Amino acid sequence: MEQGENVTRIEKLCVDKGLRMTEQRRIIARVLSDAADHPDAEELYRRAAALDPHISIATVYRTVKLFEDAGILERHDFRDGRSRYEEIPESHHDHLIDVHSGSVIEFRNEEIERLQRRVAEELGFELIDHRLELYGVPRKPR
Repeated sequence: MEQGENVTRIEKLCVDKGLRMTEQRRIIARVLSDAADHPDAEELYRRAAALDPHISIATVYRTVKLFEDAGILERHDFRDGRSRYEEIPESHHDHLIDVHSGSVIEFRNEEIERLQRRVAEELGFELIDHRLELYGVPRKPR
């Protein structure tokens, strides 16, 4: 990478993990870093192909698998039949999924975190990780 170049966190993680960064991987990493949502591979392909029309859908699938295997990306299956991706977060959060629109809201709730640890303790476990996904629909105004 050239000095002074703006390097995304995902690109840096790839280099730190010894992954060879082709220009197409670099573009996919930047698209993922810029994503404010949880895109699937098809959406990643559309965004990356807008920057480089030579990127193929197969390259996107191989790259997200490579990034996932390297512990850089997290894959989610939010019951909509497609795998969606996000950069492995620096801090834990949970997800609320709108089943009508598919939009994903990230949140953290300390009461839920405490309750999960307590349940694990009561069952004789030390909680080391968890994933919480809530599914809902917007309430109708009263």
